Amino acid sequence: MIPRYSRPEMVALWEPEARFRIWFEIEAHAMDALAELGVVPADAAKAVWERGGFDVARIDEIEREVKHDVIAFLTSLAEHVGEEARFVHQGMTSSDVLDTCLNVQLVRAADIIIRDLDELLVVLKRRAFEHKLTPTIGRSHGIHAEPTTFGLKLAQAYAEFDRCRARMLLAREEVATCAISGAVGTFANIDPRVEEHVAKAMGLAVEPVSTQVIPRDRHAMYFATLGVVASCVERLATEVRHLQRTEVLEAEEYFSPGQKGSSAMPHKRNPVLTENLTGLARLVRGYAMPAMENVALWHERDISHSSVERMIGPDATVTLDFALARLTGVMDKLVIYPERMEKNLNKMGGLIHSQRVLLALTQAGVSREDSYRLVQRNAMKVWESDGALQLLDLLKADTDVTARLKVTEIEALFDLGYHFKAVDTIFDRVFGKA
Repeated sequence: MIPRYSRPEMVALWEPEARFRIWFEIEAHAMDALAELGVVPADAAKAVWERGGFDVARIDEIEREVKHDVIAFLTSLAEHVGEEARFVHQGMTSSDVLDTCLNVQLVRAADIIIRDLDELLVVLKRRAFEHKLTPTIGRSHGIHAEPTTFGLKLAQAYAEFDRCRARMLLAREEVATCAISGAVGTFANIDPRVEEHVAKAMGLAVEPVSTQVIPRDRHAMYFATLGVVASCVERLATEVRHLQRTEVLEAEEYFSPGQKGSSAMPHKRNPVLTENLTGLARLVRGYAMPAMENVALWHERDISHSSVERMIGPDATVTLDFALARLTGVMDKLVIYPERMEKNLNKMGGLIHSQRVLLALTQAGVSREDSYRLVQRNAMKVWESDGALQLLDLLKADTDVTARLKVTEIEALFDLGYHFKAVDTIFDRVFGKA
């Protein structure tokens, strides 16, 4: 985590103070359950809540000696609680605290990311309806294909991020489990009802079967989902980057007063935010693989996963949180140029209507192969003229074409609005009927 790509709320979730606070709550709730079961005195459970505390610097000092973070924490806690601290951590093992805490953090991080997605979806919907019928060229392989609308581009992005939101809800559910099952997960020294109590108090479900650790397939799914969301961020960012190219310039990132694009070239206005998002997406995706490799631990447990998770937990969630917020800002202020879209639509002399002519010829009795040949031979002349020639003019002058289609019929095939007749249907599918 570095400040440049971090936002305070998500960063705070991973700070030592927040982590130790969760550890404390886990231990204190476990004490409550143990007291109810008569395993520890009720006064001891009460003392933990009333006098319980910790000091981060003191924990670090103790850990330098004992080389064990949970023991260091428990020692610091005992210094605050006093004699009753001897009942803390009864029947528990370190992973009960560590794994339950990590899952609490991941759930809270998911809540932030889901909120980020909600904010992005609001912006995408507003801008999609704003440009619902703004004509633009659709491209396949980067080459002009057929007309679409800019609103449809944004509707596609909305649908994609709406799926991302659904995936994040599933990832949140997947990782929202608690394990207070003791060494090797058998509950030999702690009652399963303690786990149930702590899980409910921390907003989690009980882990059906743990082996001292919560199975890491849950975490693998979580981080894989973060990677998918990041890939969707990159997809939209890449679209903006292409649209901002000088030769295209159908849309561009907002360029604020006083902003500078290049240290050498004063004319530059570069898509720096979306380029940044492309890089951040690579990082988030990169965290998915070590999470998957964490699944295969030795026997009931090892700690090969621990160092990985201490890094990817905060880094992946902080980075994605920042990326989603940045993308929301980009799309909110995205400058869109309908006139340039219209100019680009007309750039290639009407080639974008070639399929309609092909289909009309087949409907007029010409084989598909001959129809394709008739349209392509005229289309290639337009292509090679760089749009100086017009496909409509060439078709009207082609006697093989006019033998099958009237001039008025050919002209009708070049109606731009024809391509947008299903826009309302698509919008209804994406956003629901008004």
